[in-house]
Amino acid sequence: MPRFHVPTDLTSGAELLLPPGAARHVQVLRLQPGDPITLFDGRGGEWDAQVLRMGRSDVQVAVGAHHAIEREAVRSVHLISGLMASDRMDWLVEKATELGAASFTPVLAERSTLRLNGERAEKKRAHWQAVAIAACEQSGRNRVPIVQPQLAFEAQMQSAHPHPGGQRLLLSLAQDATPLRQALLPGNEAVTFLSGPEGGLSPKEETAARAAGFIPVSLGTRVLRAETAPLAALAVILV
Repeated sequence: MPRFHVPTDLTSGAELLLPPGAARHVQVLRLQPGDPITLFDGRGGEWDAQVLRMGRSDVQVAVGAHHAIEREAVRSVHLISGLMASDRMDWLVEKATELGAASFTPVLAERSTLRLNGERAEKKRAHWQAVAIAACEQSGRNRVPIVQPQLAFEAQMQSAHPHPGGQRLLLSLAQDATPLRQALLPGNEAVTFLSGPEGGLSPKEETAARAAGFIPVSLGTRVLRAETAPLAALAVILV
């Protein structure tokens, strides 16, 4: 059944207009009045709903029963990734959302090929948030991971950490890096996972990350692409 995110508090019995993106999707699917859909607002669970009216550019729906269904991972993983080429970032955000990442923070590293600032950076953040929402609609997640505003790497390491507590892991090619599976603490303690852009983090950045409490971990002897490595790590941690 088609699923749509509605960024407002949903209540059973309400009638509302779908946001423009969801309305266009309903029209592309050629749904008709009376057709069932599923809605979620990101606060948890999902709602039955039914199309009431199809306008030229708007779609009205009726909200039905709420179901307390959760499909979140038992362990929260917060991904911090160096900025990389736009298409790779899109792919990373989409697949990380499908795998269950709780949040995503892009950082501007020394070797980042994509460099954003000001209005352009905010437009990209909004774009990646929309990518995460679409991935939630497709994958069945009812809680949308937050895409945090971009920070320079040094500022990210020096700022108050957005997810205090838990375990901090740094993807590293250093000889003292521990295999990821061995480094993971038992139980469901939250994890913040830091991965670099194309070319990885610079030695200075890795030193700063270690000083900030990140433990170097390895995914094996092969060198993975910048967009592949954090997804492999998420699979190890969450799947």
